[in-house]
Amino acid sequence: MFRVGIDIGGTFTDLVAVNDETGEIINIKVPTTPRNPVSGVIDSFNKFTNIEPNPNIEILIHATTIATNAILGQTELNLPKAALITTYGFRDIVEIGRQRRPELYNLFFQKPKQLIPRKYRFEVRERIDAYGNIVTPLNVEDVNNVINTLKNEGIEALAICFLNSYVNPIHEVRVKEIVKEALPHLNVSCSSEVIREYREYERFSTTIVNVLLTPIVSRYLRMLTDELGKINISAPLFVMQSSGGMASIDYASMKPVTIIESGPAAGVVASSFYAGVLGVENVISFDMGGTTAKAGGIRRGNIEVTLEYEVAGRVHKGRIVKGSGYPVRGCFIDLAECSAGGGTIAWVDEAGALRVGPLSAGASPGPACYGLGGENPTVTDANLILGRLNQKHLLNGEMPISIDLSRNAVKEKICSKLNLSITEAASGIVRIINSEMAKIIRIVSVERGYDPRDFTIIGFGGAGPMHVCALAEDIGVRSIIIPPNPGLFSALGLLVSDFKYEVTEAVMSKANPSIASDLENLFKKLEGRGLEFLTSFFKGDIVVSRYLDMRYIGQSYELIIPTTNPLRDESIINSVKYFHDRHEEAYGYSAREGEVEIVNARVMVTGVVKKPKFKIVEKGGLEPPTESIIENRKVFFEDFNDYVNCKVFKREKLKAGNIINGPAIIEQYDSTTVIYPKWSAEIDSYGNILMRC
Repeated sequence: MFRVGIDIGGTFTDLVAVNDETGEIINIKVPTTPRNPVSGVIDSFNKFTNIEPNPNIEILIHATTIATNAILGQTELNLPKAALITTYGFRDIVEIGRQRRPELYNLFFQKPKQLIPRKYRFEVRERIDAYGNIVTPLNVEDVNNVINTLKNEGIEALAICFLNSYVNPIHEVRVKEIVKEALPHLNVSCSSEVIREYREYERFSTTIVNVLLTPIVSRYLRMLTDELGKINISAPLFVMQSSGGMASIDYASMKPVTIIESGPAAGVVASSFYAGVLGVENVISFDMGGTTAKAGGIRRGNIEVTLEYEVAGRVHKGRIVKGSGYPVRGCFIDLAECSAGGGTIAWVDEAGALRVGPLSAGASPGPACYGLGGENPTVTDANLILGRLNQKHLLNGEMPISIDLSRNAVKEKICSKLNLSITEAASGIVRIINSEMAKIIRIVSVERGYDPRDFTIIGFGGAGPMHVCALAEDIGVRSIIIPPNPGLFSALGLLVSDFKYEVTEAVMSKANPSIASDLENLFKKLEGRGLEFLTSFFKGDIVVSRYLDMRYIGQSYELIIPTTNPLRDESIINSVKYFHDRHEEAYGYSAREGEVEIVNARVMVTGVVKKPKFKIVEKGGLEPPTESIIENRKVFFEDFNDYVNCKVFKREKLKAGNIINGPAIIEQYDSTTVIYPKWSAEIDSYGNILMRC
C-alpha cells in the first residue's frame, strides 16, 4: 500500500511514494512541462509504475502552482471573462483599494490591471447595515437586467459582493439563486461563501480572484484525474492548501483561492513534521529549488501563518511589495521568497556590475550545462565550475551535464565583460545569490523578533543543501538538518499533512467576558459547518481548534490567538493576556491598559491522517564505510578562496552514526550536500544529515 505525493516545481516535477508497510521511499524526478503540467505528472507516474508495476495506491496528494501561474498570465492559462455584481454605488471599490503605493516616489506608477473591467462591474439596489439589518430590500428587477447583460456579453464567471454581506448574506444568496436559475453553467462565487470577514476591499478582491480561478483549477483537476485514470491510477486525489492542510478536489475546485501557495506550503509542513520527530522546537525551513528560494518559520512547534497574501505581487528583497498585486484573505503559511534557484541567470548590467536573477532558465532550456540550448550562465553552472556538483551527471547518471558548456557560458557572458577569471566569476555568482537568500532567512527570524541562533535550519530542495552552510554562517545558526531526500522533501510533506478546513465569521466586538456566551454559540455553529464538510468524506480522528483574531482598538491588523473549548468568561481574559504577550513578542511593545477588540472567530477542523513510517538506517561506526567514498575532488570554498581536496561521499552508502568532517561533499539522486570547513556532519538513525558548527 503506497501513499504518493506529487509536487510540480518550476524545473522538476517530483513524485514521492512511501510504502506504508516497510517505510521504503521511492523518489522520482522528471522535467516539468510548463505548457501542460499534467504531462509531467504522467511522466513521473510512468517511471513509478516501471519500478513498481500495478502499485496499490491508498492516497494521492498533489501540490500545484497553477493558481498563481494563471493570475501571473502564463500562456494557455487564460482567465475567463468575468463580471461583478455589487451594492449600488460601490462598483469602484476594487479600483480605489487601499492607500498603498508599492513605489512611493514613482510619479508614473500604475496600479495592477483590474481583473474585472469597469464596464463589467454592475450595481444593484440593496443595502444591509453593519448590524445585519435590511435597510434597502434587494431590487430583483436590477438583478434581471444584469443577467440579460451577462448573457449578451458572454460572461463566464461572476463574483457577487455586497457591502455588509459578511454579517448577513441573504441578498448575496438570493442573487446567486436567481443567476444560477437563468445561467446554470455560469461560475459564481459569493463573498460570504469565500471569506466571511469585514474589510470590503479585501473581501471583494478575494472573491474575484476565486471566481477567476474556479474554471481553470476545476478543469485542470478534472484533466489530471482523467489522465491518471487512463494509466489505471484510481486512488482518491487531494490537493495541498496554502494553510498546510489537504483538501478534496471538490473543495479546491470550489475555493481555488485556498491553493494559491500550494507547493511552497508542503515544504514547511514537512519541516514541521521532521522537527516534531527529532524533538526540535524552533526551525527555519529553507527550500531552494530550480527557480526560487523560500524560508518559513516554525516556533515552539507552531508554523507561522499570515491572514493576507497578494497574488501576483512583486517580490523585493524577500518581501511581497504591498499594493503590487491582488490581495486575498485566508490562512497562508507565512513565507519569505526570492528569485534564487539553480536556474537563476547571472548577467552583467549596464553599469558593469555582476547581477544574479531575477530571471530563471527554468526547465526549458535550463542551465547551460544541461545541453538543452541554454546559453546563459546560472547558479547551477557556477556550482559545477566550483566543483560542488558532480562533474559529469545529475540524478545518478540519468541526466548528463557538461562543465565545458558552463565554462563557455560564464566566460562569454560574464568574464569577457568584467575582466574576471572563470573561478572568480563563478564564486561571485554564488556569493551574490547567498547574500540574497540570507535576507529571506533574516525576514523569518530577526525581523520577527527572534534570535536565529536559537533555531535549526532544515535545508532542502534540489539546491538547498549546497548553499545552506554558507547561509547558516552568515546569520549565526549553528545547527542544520538535511533530510534523507531533500530534493523531493516538499513532495514528502504532502504525505505527512492532515486535512484542514477553516471556517471564519466576523465578531467585531470588544474583548469583554460578557460576550462569552454569544461567542460560544458562534463557535459551535462554525464547528458544525466544518465538521459537516469534513465528515462527508473523512472517517478518521478529528481535532477542532478555536482561535480569535484580536487587535488593539484602532489598529488595522490582527494577531491570531488560540482560545479554549468550551469558551468561558475566563477564556476571554486569558486570551487578552496572551494577545498582549504575543503583541510584545512580535512588535516589541504592548499596551496592557489598551482596549482589545475581537475581529473574527476562527475554527480549524483538522482530520488527522496516519503518518507514514520511515525506514531505520543500518547502524555503522564513526568512520564512513570505504565503499561510500566516490572520489576525491577539488572544490572551491570561500574560507580558503581556493580549491581544496575534498572527499565525495555517496549518501545511500552512509550508515547511522557515521561522522564526516568538512570540507566534504555528499552526493545523492536528488541533491548534493556541501559541508563547509568548520562544520561536521553526523548521520542519524533516520538517515538525516545533522550538521553542526
